[in-house]
Amino acid sequence: MDELDTALDEQIARVLGAGDVLGLFRPCIDLHEGVVKQIVGGTLSDQDSTLKTNFVATHSPAHFAELYRQHQLTGGHVIKLGPRNDEAATAAVEAWPRGLHVGGGINGSNAKQWIDKGAEKVIVTSYLFPDCKFSKARLEELRDAVGKENLVVDVSCRRKDDRWIVAMNRWQDMTDMEVNQESLDLLSDYCSEFLIHAADVEGLCQGIDQELVSKLGEWVKIPTTYAGGARHIGDLELVDKLSQGKVDLTFGSALDIFGGSGVTLDELVRWNQQAQ
Repeated sequence: MDELDTALDEQIARVLGAGDVLGLFRPCIDLHEGVVKQIVGGTLSDQDSTLKTNFVATHSPAHFAELYRQHQLTGGHVIKLGPRNDEAATAAVEAWPRGLHVGGGINGSNAKQWIDKGAEKVIVTSYLFPDCKFSKARLEELRDAVGKENLVVDVSCRRKDDRWIVAMNRWQDMTDMEVNQESLDLLSDYCSEFLIHAADVEGLCQGIDQELVSKLGEWVKIPTTYAGGARHIGDLELVDKLSQGKVDLTFGSALDIFGGSGVTLDELVRWNQQAQ
């Protein structure tokens, strides 16, 4: 065992010794034009000229799904960023049936199809906000279509002054919903999990939105995964502390399998093995 392994073990033991419930690492597969990529979240739009990409994979989506399956990294999400990603997402869920959540373009007519294809759960945002206004009727429709236990609501957001507002359409359009205790309580009556991308820091590897994570620890009552800005293994401990063990964390651009140098998949696997 090298010094890095020893340091990681000591870090995990310290958190476990504090008697807290450890938040887990949750994997991701972000798809753009049918390819696994890591993208700076705030640059996503209909104009490819504005897109900033941190990583473009040479491996297939199924490769990453199989990798997560091999290490039993459950609760991961496959996000279709824009059109022309259905085939790639299908390949991922077929590589790990009932092991991944699928989001991006999910609506009342296709949600059940993704469950039938092998997704463990479906993730929805934009469909809940026609004309950027929240529709409880659409939330009920999706709940009825796939069941509360198979529905994840993505309340990805952007900061506006001292508040966080749910953003949709590749995080470019602001909705009428603020992320707070009231909205999360309402949504949690219809879904089994939350996924929350902090779009302003997504892909920047400059640190998590600590204030948002802390607030989520106060507000959430169902399993929740945060994504955005994570850069090293210490962020797992930080999220665990700030959220009182209520929020799990996704790594993207900082992760070695996505070309990053901040954290390795082996480290995250070992964290989860000791935490579970």
